[in-house]
Amino acid sequence: MERLLDHDLDRVRQQLLRMGGMVESMVAMATRALLERSVALCETVIAGDSDVDRLEIEIDEGCHSILGRKQPTAVDLRFLVAVMKINSDLERIGDSAVNIAQSVEQLNDQPSLKPYIDLPHMSQLVQTMVRQSLDAFVRRDGELARAVCRSDDAVDGLYKQIFRELLTYMIEDPKSVTRALHLLLIARNLERIADHATNVAEDVIYYVEGRDVRHSLGKL
Repeated sequence: MERLLDHDLDRVRQQLLRMGGMVESMVAMATRALLERSVALCETVIAGDSDVDRLEIEIDEGCHSILGRKQPTAVDLRFLVAVMKINSDLERIGDSAVNIAQSVEQLNDQPSLKPYIDLPHMSQLVQTMVRQSLDAFVRRDGELARAVCRSDDAVDGLYKQIFRELLTYMIEDPKSVTRALHLLLIARNLERIADHATNVAEDVIYYVEGRDVRHSLGKL
């Protein structure tokens, strides 16, 4: 029975990591679509959302099945609770990647407002946060999870910088408003992805240490 439980837990773990790889790839692809002005990449990102949604349901159903049939205790129970919460955050990262792709589709029909430097940098930061939060989950590494949480400050700072710059564009040239708003939406969705990666990291700390560190990041 114990070996069957381990097998079921490992299957859920592998599904979650697969989902993490999918949504990280969607974020990277949406960013490439912006830089390359690629409609095809936008369409690929948007189409990929249905696969993420299906996997989210499969993971939840797997967790519910284990909880109902195997009655896990202690660390295995924390693992399942963390997986279900991480699963939700990964699905929302996929949604944010779709939102970025949809904004890029609108921008592709118009001339570029500015060179894209800060947004790709911001995207790279959030992709790293997503990857490291999942690495922390696999390795059961609370310290790496804490580092991910602390990384969110850099993303927030970059978002504020981009917001101020785009606001200046809109004030100085009313014709730039539509393009600036789409770029602002992209930055906002990247900032949300960082928030979701932070949530994942917090869930890793709960899984590994049994501590709920939400709303107490200053004490990490």
